[in-house]
Amino acid sequence: MTRTPRIVRLVCQLAVALLPTLAATAAPAEWTIETIAGIGKPGAFPGNDSFALEVPVDLPFGVEIGPGGALYITSVGQHRVLRLDPSSGKISSVAGSGVKGYAGDGGVATRALLNEPYEVRFDSHQNMYFVEMQNHLIRRVDAADGTISTVAGNPRDGFGGDHGPALTAQFRQPHSIAFDDRDNLYVADIGNHRIRRIDTKTGRIVSIAGTGEKELPQDGSKAKDRPIMGPRALSVAGRTLWIALREGNSVWRLDLDAGTIHHVAGTGQAGYSGDGGPAKSATFNGPKGIAATPDGLVYVVDSENQAIRRIDAASGEIITIAGSGPKSRGFAGERSAALSAKVDRPHGISLAPGGGVYIGDTNNHRVRWIKP
Repeated sequence: MTRTPRIVRLVCQLAVALLPTLAATAAPAEWTIETIAGIGKPGAFPGNDSFALEVPVDLPFGVEIGPGGALYITSVGQHRVLRLDPSSGKISSVAGSGVKGYAGDGGVATRALLNEPYEVRFDSHQNMYFVEMQNHLIRRVDAADGTISTVAGNPRDGFGGDHGPALTAQFRQPHSIAFDDRDNLYVADIGNHRIRRIDTKTGRIVSIAGTGEKELPQDGSKAKDRPIMGPRALSVAGRTLWIALREGNSVWRLDLDAGTIHHVAGTGQAGYSGDGGPAKSATFNGPKGIAATPDGLVYVVDSENQAIRRIDAASGEIITIAGSGPKSRGFAGERSAALSAKVDRPHGISLAPGGGVYIGDTNNHRVRWIKP
């Protein structure tokens, strides 16, 4: 592998360290994009303490800011969860041995076998949770000792377990997870067309939306015991659960206290339209990631349109902030205008400190920073 010159490494480290400052002071109307991890091709993880821009990050999906301001990345191709240190620019493995499978509960997380970790989140005690789509379960890494355990589901797909212990529940290809301010964990159970809630204090699980039927929700109705179509991505801000529907090509918000669900964006038809106008009239194509701010800015990974879009919940307007549309799939635009850049089936998204977002540019095998 060709070594990156020392001066380039130092510049990259400085850029990562200054992310919050730069994002907070840049003009919000201008967006640029740059890679912060990955070399653009798949491969095995070479070991800890490597520079993030010098090693493969194979099929990155989920990205999330965790303890100490570090960026956590789920590498689906490497069956690992990675940690990018913002001060050093170095990357390390914090869960998974790199071997596909299901083993290791009760032991050190870095020796465990994982099967396609998709998203990673942290509870209020800094314990790490991640969902393994192909193992149909959710696992936890203890913040104190680094041991791993399964907290919900088992390697057999199906549906069952509501109102009982989450450990005996069954999922079918769960993808996204999100915590609320009470440490309840929400799960996008895609294959079962449901959203489920796990009380992490009692360990019990219940469906809060969906019946298994593939139908769009009814705007303003109760979410429980009503259909929902392909819930793919979840984000909690305050007492609102924001939901991106992959097959439903739309965005919704669920009031966690009232239990009602409300249409936010997308007509339900696949397409790429609506920028600069009402979000409800816009079209999406397979949205697979979502992140929301407390003041109602909602960022959506419009995956099959190769675009990152932003909804202003207050005004109801939608715009594209990165990616040049469905005909521009590929890789281009490094350190330049984000709207002229190319991405390739991005998935996960996370709010960057001070502004902007991180995305898993999945088929480009890179994590990229879209910054104002």
